[in-house]
Amino acid sequence: MATRLRFLKKLETDNEPGLTDAQLMLTNYDLKPVEPARRQWGPWNFVGFWIADSFNINTWMISSSMIIAGLSWWQSWLCVWIGYSIAACFICLTGRIGATYHIGFPVVARSSFGIWGSLWPVFNRAAMACVWYGVQSWIGGTCVYLMVRSIWAKFEDMPDTMQGSGTNSRDFLSFFLFWFFSLPAIWFPVHKIRHLFTVKAYVVPVAGFAFFGWVVHRAGGLGPIVHQPATISGSKLAWAFVSGVMSSIANFATLIVNDPDFSRFAGKPRDQLWSQLITIPCGFAFTSFIGIIVSSSSMVIYKEPIWNPLHLLGRFLDDGGAGNRAGVFFIATAFSLAQLGTNIAANSVSAGTDMTALLPRYLNIRRGGYVCAAVGLAMCPWNLLSDNNKFTTYLSAYSVFLSSIAGVMISDYYFVRKGYLEVKNLYSAKRTGPYYFRFGIHWRAYVAYIAGILINVVGFVGAVGNEVPIGATYIYNLNFFAGFIVSSGTYWLLARFFPIPACSDKWMEVGESISEVRLAYDDSSETYDDIETGKAAVPEPDGEKCPAKKY
Repeated sequence: MATRLRFLKKLETDNEPGLTDAQLMLTNYDLKPVEPARRQWGPWNFVGFWIADSFNINTWMISSSMIIAGLSWWQSWLCVWIGYSIAACFICLTGRIGATYHIGFPVVARSSFGIWGSLWPVFNRAAMACVWYGVQSWIGGTCVYLMVRSIWAKFEDMPDTMQGSGTNSRDFLSFFLFWFFSLPAIWFPVHKIRHLFTVKAYVVPVAGFAFFGWVVHRAGGLGPIVHQPATISGSKLAWAFVSGVMSSIANFATLIVNDPDFSRFAGKPRDQLWSQLITIPCGFAFTSFIGIIVSSSSMVIYKEPIWNPLHLLGRFLDDGGAGNRAGVFFIATAFSLAQLGTNIAANSVSAGTDMTALLPRYLNIRRGGYVCAAVGLAMCPWNLLSDNNKFTTYLSAYSVFLSSIAGVMISDYYFVRKGYLEVKNLYSAKRTGPYYFRFGIHWRAYVAYIAGILINVVGFVGAVGNEVPIGATYIYNLNFFAGFIVSSGTYWLLARFFPIPACSDKWMEVGESISEVRLAYDDSSETYDDIETGKAAVPEPDGEKCPAKKY
């Protein structure tokens, strides 16, 4: 027994002294507000981050799937511009919370869902990140397959010992190689991995331009590509357009929720604003344009639609020639780097941060990242990418749950609390704390969250192949907006009729006053944020102490 206790003690993460057992389940070094020394992300780091993130195969496939759905190239591109512009606005809304108070998504969620109630949204986001880690690793494995096949043609004929599993030995080996060589990247702390995104932002666009020029040349110029009309019309075209916009937003559903995990490292709140608001639609529209043209070119070159750009590269290898092999190797290598950066940014770090909140006494971001990688290996990601219908259906379902979480969080911060948070109390397990609510769970948030999901449930049943009323289908086609509007509106109304503590009656963000927070309980000050020494209360603009006000 003593040996087991000593072993568990060694597994504990770093923490400040004086914390209670309950607090040790709420915080560790990675969950605390980021101190000034680690606030190293400036505007250009966010620009590099999003440029790097935009160049990934997943983005290409979303835009390409719109072509397969029947849209013309320019209609697909317009969907992308609209969708990612809307997503950028949501990103900046949640990102401001992290950049102002320097806290991540799991801690932000405590203000709306409650100290313990926040664990479900955090688990939801962590589970999604693990699933997507596997999906992105599978896509990265396809890049590895193309790299190896470009050098060793006989790799294509590798004996298959995995029949009946949904994949084959060759593809699984490629997937495992990408997964294995990604593990060292998880080791680095978040504030230092910005350099990976900088490298990716320089290397991957070159490969994207090369691929773009290659397919245009093989198709005989842009003319034959851009003159292809839409294959649907009327109401089908209109709803396909709406679906394209929503697919673009759904691609950002995870990052909308957990952007504070990155923006908390910003030097100043404004560092995350314009850099994200402009770079996201521009970067993703540029990448999607390449994906749209590449997918459209397949109709000209091979007389059939190929929605996955990696499959198109595989066809180029089938055509033979040393030039084709060299070109595919270079592009596939760059795309492998693209997938690595995306997997670390959107999935590994996010899952690691969320798992830290689920078990902070024993998990930090690094350990959580490796748990995420293990889950990604254990699942079967190839099943989600077997066809474009399954892929887009999963994206939509994914968006339903996260839109409700985002609706509650944004409504809580901007409309109910008006920017005011008591940071120290977000780490307090005291029942008298303003974020403890009842049993640590905020019932208003959960009512709003469930309402946002219910509005889309019937439509989701129809999306997976069952017959439902047409009205439910139309609502589901707008799933992110439906979930967000219903959840945020419900939360605001409930807070209006059943007031909650720690709210301001005017707009008041006090995060800029926070230098370093000491979380150990100090009985002389239970309701105020500790600044630097842990004893100073947060001042209002006129110098008065800010009480925990009612909404």
